[in-house]
Amino acid sequence: MKFVDEATITVEAGKGGNGCLSFRREKYVPKGGPDGGDGGDGGSVYMEADGGLNTLIDFRYTRRFKAQNGEGGMGRNCTGAKGEDLVLKVPVGTTVIDIDTNEVLADLTEEGQVEKIAQGGFHGLGNTRYKSSVNRAPRQTSNGSEGEFRNLKLELKVLADVGLLGFPNAGKSTFVRAVSAATPKVADYPFTTLVPSLGVVRTERNRSFVVADIPGIIEGAAEGAGLGIRFLKHLARNRVLLHVVDMAPWDEQTPAEAAVIAVEELAKFSKTLAEQPRWLVLNKMDMVPEDEREERCRSVVDALQWTGPVYRISAIDKGGVQPLLMHLQDFLDQRAEAFAADPELLEQENETRALIDAEARLHIQRLRDAMRARREAADSEDDDDFNDDDYDIEVEYVR
Repeated sequence: MKFVDEATITVEAGKGGNGCLSFRREKYVPKGGPDGGDGGDGGSVYMEADGGLNTLIDFRYTRRFKAQNGEGGMGRNCTGAKGEDLVLKVPVGTTVIDIDTNEVLADLTEEGQVEKIAQGGFHGLGNTRYKSSVNRAPRQTSNGSEGEFRNLKLELKVLADVGLLGFPNAGKSTFVRAVSAATPKVADYPFTTLVPSLGVVRTERNRSFVVADIPGIIEGAAEGAGLGIRFLKHLARNRVLLHVVDMAPWDEQTPAEAAVIAVEELAKFSKTLAEQPRWLVLNKMDMVPEDEREERCRSVVDALQWTGPVYRISAIDKGGVQPLLMHLQDFLDQRAEAFAADPELLEQENETRALIDAEARLHIQRLRDAMRARREAADSEDDDDFNDDDYDIEVEYVR
């Protein structure tokens, strides 16, 4: 199955049925009067969050959707049938955006959540509706109104409590393997992880949380380099980020340099996202000589001017992992209790997430505009090589 986290579609609600112009015509019933019925309402378009879906692949090739029109009214005061509503099922975590107005129409974050996206047209009135004491044979009717038409952008953001941020080969996928039953691909080359993967971490019998691994970011990611910029939006819904740093890098870049670059790229993508709770995780400590460990760790902390939590782990052999997991679980439980006690806190968090989404969309749009301007300035002959779907990802989905 392919993993697609963005799609552009058009939806159109059904047109309302027209009213009927009719008069009663029966034997032995002179002057039967008007009996034209109303039309039926047009069908509306709804979006439903389905927990069984994990990709927007269904909207990759079929991009036009239309609800059923309402039927016209008939004689004998018969009302036309209502158009059938159209329900489009999307993965949980999908945001629906009106392209023309840039308005967020729905944010489907709970399984079974249903939101109306396009209103069906109102039915027309038959001539029965116009009869009165002074107008006993009305010939007026009204037509049904048109249904709403919308150009939509669907954005899928994976739902997880904890998100992993870091350079390629920092050990993020190994960490997910170590703490959950998920099996993302692990190899000794960069960008082994091509799509986000989720793992459920069970700390105790009835306590657990979800961790998300996204492809690593590199220097220049905010300007379009690498894959990370395409997936950073998936971190917008996380309650805490783990900044994973490779303490035994395979290239000449020091851990401190890599850590600083990752934070800078994150801030370029969304300043608000960079200000969210973030913990520092120094990975691959088993590969660092004992006499160098303290110095290397101190260099990263000093380079970041770090004052938050710092954890030294070795994901490959799970060294130092368990205390980190328990602290994460306690932190998430405390946040959940705070939200339950004060609904305003949850509302503030939702506003923050909406702000992160807006900043991310603005940054990506600016990046696309800049790339388009460079292409036009160069007057490239390969015009067909660039289009607005350059940031729609379609790669293998790793369960």
